[in-house]
Amino acid sequence: MSTKQSAALEADETAQKRAQAEQFSFDVDAPGMVDVTNESHENPADHQYTVSIDDMTEDAMACTCPHHVHRSAFCKHMAAVATATDDGTLEAFPSEENEDERVSGPYKGYDKYGNVDHTDWTCADCGAAATRKGALTDCC
Repeated sequence: MSTKQSAALEADETAQKRAQAEQFSFDVDAPGMVDVTNESHENPADHQYTVSIDDMTEDAMACTCPHHVHRSAFCKHMAAVATATDDGTLEAFPSEENEDERVSGPYKGYDKYGNVDHTDWTCADCGAAATRKGALTDCC
C-alpha cells in the first residue's frame, strides 16, 4: 500500500471517529441532498452543511463544509450520513410510494445535557416509537 493510500485511509478513519464522537441531525431537502447539522456545537446553525449522495451507489460524494471544499477530503459529515443511511436511520432517497401516513418523524431525542442523542419515528395509530422508520411498518 502506498503512503498516499495509507494517508487517505487514515483520514477516512479519523472522519469516522469524529462522526461517532459528535451528534448530528439530518434533513433531506431533496433526494440525495442531506442537510447535516452538528448538534455538538453551542450554535448548531453555524455548523450546518449539505452532503450530496450518488443516486446509483448511494455513496456520499461531496460536502459543503470547509474541510471537504478545500481538501477534497472525506469529512465527518459525509461519514455521519454514510453511517445513518447504512443503519437505516436516514433515507436519503425517500420514495413517495413507501410513505406511510401513520408514521411521523424523525423527532430528535436529547440526553440529560440537552445534546441530540437519537432520532425516532412515531406511529399515529398505536403510539409505537422506533429509531428506524422501517421498524414501524408492521406495528399495528
